[in-house]
Amino acid sequence: MLLGMTLTISTTCTRAETTTPSKEPAFHLNASYTGDVVSNLSGGIKTGTIYLGLVNLKGDFNTEKANWWKGGEAFVNIGNTHGGEPSDDLVGDFQGISNIEAGNHTFLYELWYRQNFKKVDLTIGLQDLNANFATCENGAIFTNSSFGIHSSIADNVSPPIFPLTAPGIHIQWNMTDNLLWEAAVFDGPTDFERNPHNTNWDLNPKIGLLFISEFQINRSLLTGMKGSYKVGLYYHQHTDSLNVEQKNGGFYFVGDQQISTTVSVFTQVGLSPKKINKNNRYFSVGINCKAPFSSRPDDQLGLAVAYAGIDNNTIGSETALELTYKLKVNNNIYLKPDLQYVINPAGTEIKLRNALVGFFRVGIEI
Repeated sequence: MLLGMTLTISTTCTRAETTTPSKEPAFHLNASYTGDVVSNLSGGIKTGTIYLGLVNLKGDFNTEKANWWKGGEAFVNIGNTHGGEPSDDLVGDFQGISNIEAGNHTFLYELWYRQNFKKVDLTIGLQDLNANFATCENGAIFTNSSFGIHSSIADNVSPPIFPLTAPGIHIQWNMTDNLLWEAAVFDGPTDFERNPHNTNWDLNPKIGLLFISEFQINRSLLTGMKGSYKVGLYYHQHTDSLNVEQKNGGFYFVGDQQISTTVSVFTQVGLSPKKINKNNRYFSVGINCKAPFSSRPDDQLGLAVAYAGIDNNTIGSETALELTYKLKVNNNIYLKPDLQYVINPAGTEIKLRNALVGFFRVGIEI
């Protein structure tokens, strides 16, 4: 099973504006809670219902609003995951039906400082790769982990993503209004057994270094609509238990395109060397409809499919279809019923029947 983090429960912190300091407070503290009731209705490992949840406590400090210096921002995010593990215990899928599944842990999720130098942002510290790279705006509504981070990345190179991130250096260059380039190098993440709270950072190249670079074009293919297209490359190296250097890498593409005032589509593609990777290809496509009902202007309806191509096992490839509806109760609370159908769950060594999974997610932010 893969674990990935979508934007559903992450906080996006933009760089400080280089303008006159405002009267807003320099420090912001907020918290969020995401809870899932997951029922495997048929197929998979077994039928049943599981509850799981995620708590995030986040603090943000802006140096300009504190009247210190322009362009500085510090951020900390502490996480707690609890409850059951539906992919491991019920469904047996490979891509991860819930993007908050991680077991029972309390951990430091993010701790970084960002400095803006006009068109360049430099960030140093504990970071989530998926907060900046391979992000899909219209995929953020979905609950399956693959719509947050390509399964071909998450499975093949152990990247620093939810729940275990890693120290890194990230640079972003806003080349023009429509063209952005970013790159980063990350230390290799460990695991909860050796690093239970993600506070023990062993900056050792033998554990692994991950290099990633992405170009982003913010230009629509349709007149009057919004569009964003991203192309990225990554390279990973580490020394295995036999003291042999291992190398890996891959390519990915993300496209978000608005096709009307309320409807947007997206696609994700991931490719990596077939000889050394179990999941050497990934593809997804989906549609996101805002305000599907005139009486509910802040709601969203989404339908998507994700395919994880797997060759070198006896189970074969996996396809996940997801239908979701995000109902905004108010500015702090949303409800999200969700239905997934997993064709050929491939997260175990046993051939499993197709699984039908029902969700009910509650999200609270204060």
